[in-house]
Amino acid sequence: MKRIITASLVAALAVTSVQAQSTSERLADIEAELSKVQKKLKKQNKKINAVKAHDSGDNIKWGADIRTAYDNINYDMADGSSAGKDSLYSLRLWLNMAYAPDANNVFKGQLSMNKAFGASFDNPMNRMFDSFDWTANEALTDNSLKVRQAYWLYLGEKAFGLDMPWTFSLGRRPSTGGFLANLREDDAAQSPLGHVINVEFDGLSSKLDLSQVTGVPGMSIKLCMGYGSTNAVPLIGSATPNADVEQNGLEDIKLAGFIFEPYNDGQIITKATWYKAFDLPEMNIDGFNQPTGAFTQVGDMTGAAFSVLIDGLTEDGYLADVKAFGSFAWSKSHPDGSGVTVPIGGGATMVSTGMLGSPESETGTSYWFGVNAPVLGGTLGVEYNHGSEFWRPFTYAEDTMIGSKLAVRGDAWEVYYTYQLTDALSAQARYTSIDYKYGGSNGFFGNSTGNSWDIATANAMGAGAQTVDKATDARLYLRYRF
Repeated sequence: MKRIITASLVAALAVTSVQAQSTSERLADIEAELSKVQKKLKKQNKKINAVKAHDSGDNIKWGADIRTAYDNINYDMADGSSAGKDSLYSLRLWLNMAYAPDANNVFKGQLSMNKAFGASFDNPMNRMFDSFDWTANEALTDNSLKVRQAYWLYLGEKAFGLDMPWTFSLGRRPSTGGFLANLREDDAAQSPLGHVINVEFDGLSSKLDLSQVTGVPGMSIKLCMGYGSTNAVPLIGSATPNADVEQNGLEDIKLAGFIFEPYNDGQIITKATWYKAFDLPEMNIDGFNQPTGAFTQVGDMTGAAFSVLIDGLTEDGYLADVKAFGSFAWSKSHPDGSGVTVPIGGGATMVSTGMLGSPESETGTSYWFGVNAPVLGGTLGVEYNHGSEFWRPFTYAEDTMIGSKLAVRGDAWEVYYTYQLTDALSAQARYTSIDYKYGGSNGFFGNSTGNSWDIATANAMGAGAQTVDKATDARLYLRYRF
């Protein structure tokens, strides 16, 4: 009996040993398989992460801004005649681009189309200013896409080793719709002060944030430099491509200046600017007061502005959503003595020197006030600005069909109401009225198109049919953006 029990125990132990060994081997096999699966999963996760990184960081992000507008415009000329159009329909498209490969580098761009409804029967040769580079995307042209913005922005953390964030940007800069001018456009403010600079521009800017080192909220300073034109000759058709020997002898137009923010706590925002522009042009005029298509350079210009926005008149209540602003600007001409053809009436001309209708260096001033207030779920804005006889800003690309109201040598009133219909769709009604005291507000810098004759003198000199006395623009638009 004992032998049977012993034999049974031996057999049972043998079976258990075999089973244990078999289970151990199976567990080892399973662990090996799991290890292989984990390796495969790691490889797959790397691929998935690479795809995610590509989709989120390596592709340009697009946005669209489409505005359809109706304008009724009217001009009263100095000689008593009138001109205008009671139904100007236009379509503006902005395709916005942005790409940030890392936390310090950003690319931004904007493609633009801005055209009147339908085809134009005007002679394209007579529309030279529609493609002028300062206003290439603000003037109504055709249905082609043009580059409105294309620039690279670097975001630095510590300038000169101090707690001073800084930026550097180079390319076709966002230099229209600047501070205060952005309010009626229902856009965020771009770089310049809208009172003196509102043109498309190629150049660089670099900003230092001084708020941490000074303890003053929002204090910063920005340097801006660039070119307004080049005298490089075309690649084809010249023995010396891209050299500075343009046959008309023009120099490059250059501009440099700075923007200083003394204080900005989000409610009280102050900005100041100073600039100097070199070798500015005048469009030559023939004996019949018509542009010849050729330019002459007449001198330099300096300018400055100080602007203040109060974003909320009180801390609470209705006035907390009311914005009020004021701005004062100054300009000064520096003629270089170049000869300029000036019409004197009856098809006759004379050659004079100087800028803005004067052989001397002249000073111009402008002031501008406005208020934005919430009304019936939308925003009501009212603005007034005045410019003196020799006032000359760079606001050629201001978004008004009748020309820049901020360039007026006289008085301008504007009222607008903006309403957000949906998250993406808005509407605006706007009325602009300009009363010119002097001519040349939307001209160049010399003594022909930029001449600041008073309205009565311009008419007496035979230029009344080409000199606007008063102008109005009534606009309605629908705008879709996302």
